Amino acid sequence: MNLRKNKLTWYITAQIGVLMFPFGLCLLGESITRRINGEPWFWWGTVSLAVINAGLGLMIESGLIGGFPGKKSEEES
Repeated sequence: MNLRKNKLTWYITAQIGVLMFPFGLCLLGESITRRINGEPWFWWGTVSLAVINAGLGLMIESGLIGGFPGKKSEEES
């Protein structure tokens, strides 16, 4: 049960990070568009920076690049 809970937590954390990163990039694009048009853009850019960093942090914390923590690769088996 504990392994299943850890795997679910890992999966949810990784997926939230994967979704937050491109959302932050979209917000960054919106802030750039607003700046070019001479509209207020500062808060859009600030929020985009926070969302991008949170998404990257969640992906790194979950170990998304290396796979599920504790899972042995085929070479190690």
